[in-house]
Amino acid sequence: MRDIGAEQVEQAVAGTVALLRTVTERDWSAVPAGHLERDCHRTVVHIADDLIAYAGQLASRARNTYVPFEISLEDGTDNAGLLDVVETTGALLAAAVRTAPRSARAFHPYPFRSANREGFAAMGVAEVLLHTHDVAQGLGLAYEPPAELGEFVLRRIFPHVRPGADPWRTLLWATGRADLDGREPVTEWRWSNNHVIPADRLALEGVTPASAADLAAGGDGGFDWLGGGPAEGTRVGAELVVGKQYEAGTHRPEWGMYALVRHEDDAALGALGFHGVPDESGRVEVGYDLVEPARGHGYATEALRALTAWALAQDAVRVVTARVDLGNAASQRVLERAGFGRVAQDAENCTYERRG
Repeated sequence: MRDIGAEQVEQAVAGTVALLRTVTERDWSAVPAGHLERDCHRTVVHIADDLIAYAGQLASRARNTYVPFEISLEDGTDNAGLLDVVETTGALLAAAVRTAPRSARAFHPYPFRSANREGFAAMGVAEVLLHTHDVAQGLGLAYEPPAELGEFVLRRIFPHVRPGADPWRTLLWATGRADLDGREPVTEWRWSNNHVIPADRLALEGVTPASAADLAAGGDGGFDWLGGGPAEGTRVGAELVVGKQYEAGTHRPEWGMYALVRHEDDAALGALGFHGVPDESGRVEVGYDLVEPARGHGYATEALRALTAWALAQDAVRVVTARVDLGNAASQRVLERAGFGRVAQDAENCTYERRG
């Protein structure tokens, strides 16, 4: 999977510019953009401002806040000139996405304080699509972007939204802009970039539904795997994320699957994660695996400690559990080194838990 988002940014911007160039003679300041309080002109400026802001964040690797700048149009800039600015800022975001390394992250507040290059691309595409929809409503234009752009956005920054038959309509519903049969109207919303949990030698990177789908289909999920590919348990976990959680609308990204990525070479060593959200008693179950060349170096223990510490720091969790085969002594040692104790066993499995 090498679909990192630069082409999608370019495609979204090209569609917007092509549509709005047909009405540059209109007064965009005279009408509001859809349901927004801003007029159409200010909304197009906002699109350009978001595109350059995301490019700046990603290019600078901003750590803790937004880079303090914004665009300012020259006096007398007409609608055609404004669209030139949108094209330029879109090209800058696409370039930032293309040139950023896979591991690059930068500050964005929602919801885990950072985003990777795919996240910034998806946010940029979302801003372009949604605000072009708003402007088109205000100007009385027909607008429907390619379905694959809606799906690109949904699978990366709306992992909590159950997909629908029409990705564009689903995205409009998820952002409070349209109704969707069988679903309650949305009045409040935020997108969700993937969660990352730090460890000493590793980063635990949240796997998006897009990456999980690729892993389940036999791909690499966008990671460079030590040994050439993930272990079978990772593909099984990815199938669980896509088939039983995301497609059912029960997926919550922080309680999903994480890839173990080594800092020194950006190699993916395995995966671990939760089987689902915590239950009513505050119990959540974890599972993990490593590729063969990474075993025996303490990576699984380090990752499990980090994941467990994060989970037990959440209000909803009181107990973290894990089940392993009775014959899997190596996995049992990982649990014991991570502070888990054995609490039960049957003919095939033993159960471990760690309490907060």
